[in-house]
Amino acid sequence: MRSLASSSSSSRFRRICVFCGSSSGKKSSYPEAAIQLGQELVERRIDLVYGGGSVGLMGLVSQAVHDGGRHVLGVIPRTLMSREIAGDTIGEIRTVSDMHQRKAEMARQADAFIALPGGYGTLEELLEVITWAQLGIHRKPVGLLNVDGYYNSLLSFIDKAVDEGFISPSARHIIVSAPTAKELVRLLEEYVPQCEDVTAKLVWEEVDILSYVPESSVTT
Repeated sequence: MRSLASSSSSSRFRRICVFCGSSSGKKSSYPEAAIQLGQELVERRIDLVYGGGSVGLMGLVSQAVHDGGRHVLGVIPRTLMSREIAGDTIGEIRTVSDMHQRKAEMARQADAFIALPGGYGTLEELLEVITWAQLGIHRKPVGLLNVDGYYNSLLSFIDKAVDEGFISPSARHIIVSAPTAKELVRLLEEYVPQCEDVTAKLVWEEVDILSYVPESSVTT
């Protein structure tokens, strides 16, 4: 059998940010997908940025990447550490003051974004990076890992918003979706931005919530 190092392929991405739940969900396919995504990142020699938790899908994807020898950067508000970290931390943990700074630091560090199944927090993080792409703040690919059709209703809503004139067809193409990690990462690798500039192009440093210094960083 070939070793992982000899069989792995390179990627245009150095680091991908993964949004996902601090719960594992009710279906076994959700944790399986998180582990498979972690393994796919390792296979493509991509490091991970995520929300810093060691529980639920967050813990599974980060552990898979860490076990594969890639760097893991977790960004977490200090007030959530007792809730989202159980036992040992995984990789490097960077603490910040609040949720705004968490999202800003994860976005700054990543070359692309992937959302696994999750709840309100995952959706809020996902929609914010989509909005930033629409505004021209970044041109990084955004992907949905649509495990067992989990995001079908969200995609239908977005298509309805396009039909009703609230989202432009070009902005609809910001989102890439696929049912498996392998297919999704491949599509993100091939992604070419199509969204029209709807405002004067901004840069990260001009966004107030991005102008901060992380409180601390701990590597395990």
